[in-house]
Amino acid sequence: MGTLGSLRRKAVATAAAVGALSLVVGCSGDSDSVTGGSKDGDKVTITMGLFGVMGIKETGLLEEYEKKNPGVTIKADIAGDEQTYYTALQTKLAAGKGLKDIQGIEIGRAKEITETRADMFADFADVPGTDHFLPWKQSQITTKDGKVLGLGTDIGPMAVCYRKDYFEQAGLPTDREDVGKLWAGDWKKYVEVGRTFKKNFKGDGVAYTDSASGLFNAMVYGYPEQYYNEQGDLIYDTNPAVKEAWQLASDAADEDLTAKLRQFQPGWDPGLSNGTFATAVCPPWMLSHISEKAGDVNKGKWDVARAPKGANWGGSFLGVIEESPVKEEAQKLVAWLTAPEQQARIFKDLGNIPSSQKALEDPTVKAVKNDYFSGAPLGEIFGAAAQEIPDKQVLGRKDGAIKDIFSQGLALVEQGTARDEAWDTTVERVKKAVR
Repeated sequence: MGTLGSLRRKAVATAAAVGALSLVVGCSGDSDSVTGGSKDGDKVTITMGLFGVMGIKETGLLEEYEKKNPGVTIKADIAGDEQTYYTALQTKLAAGKGLKDIQGIEIGRAKEITETRADMFADFADVPGTDHFLPWKQSQITTKDGKVLGLGTDIGPMAVCYRKDYFEQAGLPTDREDVGKLWAGDWKKYVEVGRTFKKNFKGDGVAYTDSASGLFNAMVYGYPEQYYNEQGDLIYDTNPAVKEAWQLASDAADEDLTAKLRQFQPGWDPGLSNGTFATAVCPPWMLSHISEKAGDVNKGKWDVARAPKGANWGGSFLGVIEESPVKEEAQKLVAWLTAPEQQARIFKDLGNIPSSQKALEDPTVKAVKNDYFSGAPLGEIFGAAAQEIPDKQVLGRKDGAIKDIFSQGLALVEQGTARDEAWDTTVERVKKAVR
């Protein structure tokens, strides 16, 4: 059984604190060397650049590795905000210095890395013990000529987090199995439940869902192709999947079913603590943030139900810089950190779903439950959702930037802009961003 309460909240706080510190340490520690690692006889220092709550430092894995490998010292800097982290990483890659030996790579940046910075990262293709990942996961960080630029950490299969107390007040089922059946197979049913919620809920200041953009992302990431096709062509403005998601998310916005709060943006955290919305589309990596910001006062009020359709939103990789003086040692560390046993441990402690097929099949992973979310069987829910993710996940060079721009566009709809006008504005912004 996993205990995902106090440790998870401590992890978020630790990551934020270390992230703030890393902005100082990272700048002051840059030099003319490519990376910060070093080797002196039997003593090896490996540096890592991470972001958010990847679970690698928070679960004590780095200390465990140091104990198992005397002479190895690991220094990890964690940035709380991935956008800031990636901007700095791009600058350092362009300069060819100031990098860490191991760098975290978010899924939305993977294609840009494989297409523009493949020469900067070491190849994991022949590293032993790295054949246990979901096939589509590793394909996202593999170049056209077969170079594997990193190993997968977590993935983002979809679920829906919901407030049981609010559902009860609206006359809706509260059991997670029954809730999942309300919208099974179709996101349109999810919005229809929202209409029922709005009609029947007795109270003020509570919206059905947090954001139109959350719904949009959940729908779009359920398709093999989103903003790019397999040939690398931009299809964001013609893809029926994107247009369908835009229209349904706009419906939710126009009908005041959303709290008009973009996830992880100002206002969302207070919305969680004050209970201003009843549902949120939630990949597993989001649960730790919800429990942290909603706080102990809301423990047991939240639960997790299956999403209408399978999708993957988020996930990361660990890559090693090619010119690192400790490249082999760093690759060995990454292989160990992403091994099935370590991925299973991170999930049990923090809830980050493994990208390892072997870890997903681990009975201890399947048995994980979450006390904060009413004892929800996360291992079962997210494990099953992981198997529903399309086998092909086409990424593009500017996926992360395009996603952010579409989220901004839907925020315009929530603020009263006509959906067609907001769409045109979004398309123009994307065109400028991908030039």
